[in-house]
Amino acid sequence: MEGEGAKMKEDVARRVGVAMDFSACSRLALQWAADNVARSGDHLIVVTAFKPASYDQGTEIMLWESTGSPYIPLVELSEPVTFKKYGLKPDPETIDMLNTIARQKQVVVSMKVLYGDAREKICEAINNIPLSCLIIGNRGLGKIKRVIMGSVSEYVVNHATCPVTVVKSTENED
Repeated sequence: MEGEGAKMKEDVARRVGVAMDFSACSRLALQWAADNVARSGDHLIVVTAFKPASYDQGTEIMLWESTGSPYIPLVELSEPVTFKKYGLKPDPETIDMLNTIARQKQVVVSMKVLYGDAREKICEAINNIPLSCLIIGNRGLGKIKRVIMGSVSEYVVNHATCPVTVVKSTENED
C-alpha cells in the first residue's frame, strides 16, 4: 500500500514557484531554479507581487486586488499588452529566459501577479497555489538597509509553509 501512495505522489506535477520582481537577482533565482530544481513535467509558476501606485485605465488590477491575477500562460506573457493589463512593465529578458526554460526543461510556465505587500502576498501564494517549493532572490542589502526596508526573502523564509531556497546575489549593497 505504501508503494502505491508514493507512486501517486510522484505522478502529481510539482509546482515550483519562483518569486520575481524582474531585477537581476530575481533573474538569477529563475536561472538557478531552472538549473537545479525544474524537471520535465513540473509547473514553473512565476510569482510577482507589488503595490500598485495607482489604478491606471486599461488595467484590470482592481478586479484581482484580493485574489491576484488568474494564471497567465507563457504564450500570453510574450505579448506586451499582457504586461500592461496586469500593471507590469514588459521585461523581454525574463520572457526570453522563461521560453528557453520551458523548451529545454519541458516544464509548463505560468505567472501569478499579486497586488499588495510582497512579503505577505508571496506567503499567501505558497498556500493558495499551493507551491511544492519556492526559489527567491536576495539583493544582498546591507544591514542598515535591511533593517529600514525589510528583506522580502528573510520574511518569506521565516513565514513560508514550503521549502524556500534563497539565491544570493553576488553583488552586495552597503
